[in-house]
Amino acid sequence: MTVAQSEVTLEEFEAFDAAAPDGFHVELINGRVLVTPAPDGDHDENVMFIGDQVRERQPGLRMYQERGLVVPAYRAGRARVDGAVAPVGYFRGQPSWSDPSGVLLVVEVTSGREQDAEVDRVDKRDAYAQAGLPVYLLVDRHRGEVVVHWEPEGGRYRHRSEAVFGAKLALPEPFDFDLDTTELA
Repeated sequence: MTVAQSEVTLEEFEAFDAAAPDGFHVELINGRVLVTPAPDGDHDENVMFIGDQVRERQPGLRMYQERGLVVPAYRAGRARVDGAVAPVGYFRGQPSWSDPSGVLLVVEVTSGREQDAEVDRVDKRDAYAQAGLPVYLLVDRHRGEVVVHWEPEGGRYRHRSEAVFGAKLALPEPFDFDLDTTELA
């Protein structure tokens, strides 16, 4: 992952996004442009495994992969989340950078180098809390754990819980089920 060292405007970001070559994702998090390669197969399988569990327990919800969300905080933001759980049909008619107000859970899966994982652990977590996204679930492949954050207030999540891969992780409302992590890698 490459992180630009200077802040950019939304217009500059949109130019970067439009010019990005196939196979790369461009995001704007807290004024910084993040460029990441497309996810690998294990990454996708992790997101789908979680999405299948959500759908099984909450048939009216779906996991939308690689969804672009507007994550406004004190700066304009654009995040291409690994997974966004929302009611069926929520994204119908929305632009590629969508309103996150109907999203109930955001999933990120670490990839690349260990040092790049800090973006998912800290920067994205804080951006999602500032945007008021109710639940943030991080699959941290470097640490072999899943971390859930919930109840955003004042730009931070009030609660956090984690489990090592293979253990169950209790998800908060509106999910209220134990997430199976045995197939995460």
